[in-house]
Amino acid sequence: MRTLWAIAALLCSYPVLLAAALWPSPVLFGVVAAGSYAVEYLASRADDRLLDLLDRVHLGITLRFLVREMAAVLLVARTAGPDSGWFVALPLGLLAAHGLRAVQAGLAVRLRQALHAMPVTTRNLDVSALRIPRMPPGFLVDRRGARFLYLDLLPVLAAPFGATAAALGAGAALLAGAAGALALIPYVLRAAPLFDRARVLDVVSRQVAAYRPEVILYFSGATEAAYQARMWLSTLERIGRRAIVVLRERGMADHLEGTSLPILCIPSAADLMSFRPLGEARLCLYVANVGRNIHMLRVLGLRSAFIGHGDSDKEASFNPFSKVYDEVWVAGQAGRDRYLRARVGVRDEDVYEVGRPQLEGISAAGPALPYRTVLYAPTWEGWTDDLFHTSLTTMGPGIVRALLEHRPPLRVIYKPHPLTGHRDRTAARAHRRINAMIEAAELAGARARHPSNPVRSARAAPIRHLVVTGPEPHLYDCFNQADLMIGDISSVVTEFLASGKPYAVTNVSGLPERAFHERYPSSEAGVLLGADLAGLAALLDGEDTLGSARRKLRTHLLGPDYPDALTRFNAAVERAFAGS
Repeated sequence: MRTLWAIAALLCSYPVLLAAALWPSPVLFGVVAAGSYAVEYLASRADDRLLDLLDRVHLGITLRFLVREMAAVLLVARTAGPDSGWFVALPLGLLAAHGLRAVQAGLAVRLRQALHAMPVTTRNLDVSALRIPRMPPGFLVDRRGARFLYLDLLPVLAAPFGATAAALGAGAALLAGAAGALALIPYVLRAAPLFDRARVLDVVSRQVAAYRPEVILYFSGATEAAYQARMWLSTLERIGRRAIVVLRERGMADHLEGTSLPILCIPSAADLMSFRPLGEARLCLYVANVGRNIHMLRVLGLRSAFIGHGDSDKEASFNPFSKVYDEVWVAGQAGRDRYLRARVGVRDEDVYEVGRPQLEGISAAGPALPYRTVLYAPTWEGWTDDLFHTSLTTMGPGIVRALLEHRPPLRVIYKPHPLTGHRDRTAARAHRRINAMIEAAELAGARARHPSNPVRSARAAPIRHLVVTGPEPHLYDCFNQADLMIGDISSVVTEFLASGKPYAVTNVSGLPERAFHERYPSSEAGVLLGADLAGLAALLDGEDTLGSARRKLRTHLLGPDYPDALTRFNAAVERAFAGS
């Protein structure tokens, strides 16, 4: 809303500027012009979407700056007269500055093209032979070239002081623009060899061949889905074979931080299928069923295994697409049973139970705070309505409100799925509503704890609620900070069982309890929450009678405790090697 008001103020400033120039009123012009620049800058940092909307209605950034420049020229014409030599110098200087901005933008585009022309990019591999240049400071290559446009504030804000000041300001802007354009030239020259695709492929190929990868972790998808690959990195760092990560989308490696594994990004299908060093590997692991998997599946001699990104009772955990792989790896017996029940073409002999090595750091102990912590971790709305398991839209605000109003007080950790709101705006609105509720609770708590509050008491003990929308803290860290969890049908419920702590599952579909447990076995050892939230009191205030049921279900879903999951996963890798 603040950004919307800023845009309105920005648009209203233009007629005021023109009126001040024609009046003329230099003081009013200077004040409004300075405010207009400030609002433009703040709006650009707050929300690009509204500025993009202005672009679509032909009120783009260049036009907005030109209006201010035109107003400055009019002001000088009205105050100094059009016969002044300084007046003539002002528009010429402004025009030349725009020409230099075009040169700067062209150089920046050329530099970006050189980096994007690379058929393969890497991380954790020595490709120093390519001599990839460092990127210049961001203001030299920003997407809109807006930083260079702001140089016109020198002549525009100088215009109220007279024609001479305005012309000198235009000259200063021209010199600064020229310096910026010249500074880009060395970067562009150093990046020119990157247009040689054959050389880039040769250098990277030699480094990958020297590494001799044996196992590939393959991933393609949206940046919001990067967690699907990220969850496997630490496991692959500890197996007994050399692993490498292969990505398809540029920039995805930035979302897989903190790994020592070599990473390749090969966007082109032709380059991927002809990249010979990958053909030396024996096993490729897939974490998601996406269309671009087909390019790697076509590489001869490479055994494929689908490992997914979490076992759950969702349809994604028994997708018919899984039959294209040589093997399907699941956590425990429950994963095998899902494929058997679904009859989607995956043969039982191709399913292997390998555990979930990522879960070994999950603690059975709570955070030992003077109050209990409840984690609410809803799933997202799914790609279709048939996969709509999220409680966020129908129950989410009610759940969070009940938690915030519970007595004695509870700490709430709210961690929605990274793809929340990706398909359904209703989910995005519910998410914002929950955020606002938690912010309001935090504000009320801060007021209650303030020294000036005359009714401060022990009940005002600080409770810091937490909203987690980024990669940190990790989901498993949230598990360790929680005493209880409320979740939907998703792998989050399955993985929380590793802690042995009480949990509740939302019954979004409204199925009868028995039918719900039969369809979604991961809910059997948890409290069932319907739309009326009647089961919430049993979770929060009732006696925990499901401890033994959770231990039994954990073994069924995640496999036995011995041998440990990493040992079983590593054994699956070795067996796949022996059979390839």
